[in-house]
Amino acid sequence: MTTPCLIIIDMQKGMANPAAGSRNNPQAEDNIARLLHAWRAAAAPVVHVRHISRSPTSLFAPGQPGVAFQDALQPLAHEHVVEKNVPDAFINTALERWLRVRGLNALVIAGVSTNNSVESSARTAGNLGFATVVVADASFAYAMRDYAGVERTADEVHAMALANLMSDYAAVKDTQAVLADLAAR
Repeated sequence: MTTPCLIIIDMQKGMANPAAGSRNNPQAEDNIARLLHAWRAAAAPVVHVRHISRSPTSLFAPGQPGVAFQDALQPLAHEHVVEKNVPDAFINTALERWLRVRGLNALVIAGVSTNNSVESSARTAGNLGFATVVVADASFAYAMRDYAGVERTADEVHAMALANLMSDYAAVKDTQAVLADLAAR
């Protein structure tokens, strides 16, 4: 049984900028760091995904400080880095090919934001046949207004995105369960 590949999505400095909005799961970065440490200790595969915006005014535009990975989650030289400019980490990135060439058929996804890049990437992973787990307490969302104009809390947005994934695309677990699964391999 091969160890799943840990995919950390968009954990860049811009996500910590107050302009990003009100968010949930303040412990997410610590949980992602715990996962990353465990994957490294197991010499298991890790992919870091970085969003590079096409908009010159974005926090994630090339050359902006927000593009850089957060200090505690910096990739190591041997860890794969994927750069994307749409929410889905599989679109125009060759991520699927990189995983398939290495025989990596199981994925553990963490990062931001649950209802955007995490959800779209996990949906594609599920559709492509990868056994996918999204780590609920190692991802987070931002508050937003829904289509009907109702303000939704970050917790509500996060919970709905996870519910969407659980229906067909991915299992949803917490950090402790994922670490237990890794230790059992």
